[in-house]
Amino acid sequence: MLEKTTRINYLFDFYQSLLTPKQRNYMELYYLEDYSLGEISENFNVSRQAVYDNIKRTEAMLEEYENKLHLYEKFDKRQKIFQQMEKKAQNNKEIEKWLQQLQELE
Repeated sequence: MLEKTTRINYLFDFYQSLLTPKQRNYMELYYLEDYSLGEISENFNVSRQAVYDNIKRTEAMLEEYENKLHLYEKFDKRQKIFQQMEKKAQNNKEIEKWLQQLQELE
């Protein structure tokens, strides 16, 4: 479950600008603020089922965006390469500096 939550949070970070304001609100409250479905439904005066359906549809949309654009996949690959490079460059201050500059661009 934690792995799914982490993935959805990353996908949300990458693709939130493609969502409607209501979708963004529900996802922020549910995944980032850890609100329950009941708490969200009370805040928006809708049923828990409506909130649940919206969140599930939005999750599917985020996955579809990722399947088409691969932003998270590319980010994850870059992070792994950076980690490998950092291990190899531990005693080379100049390379460590360049890697730090690249990380800051992320």
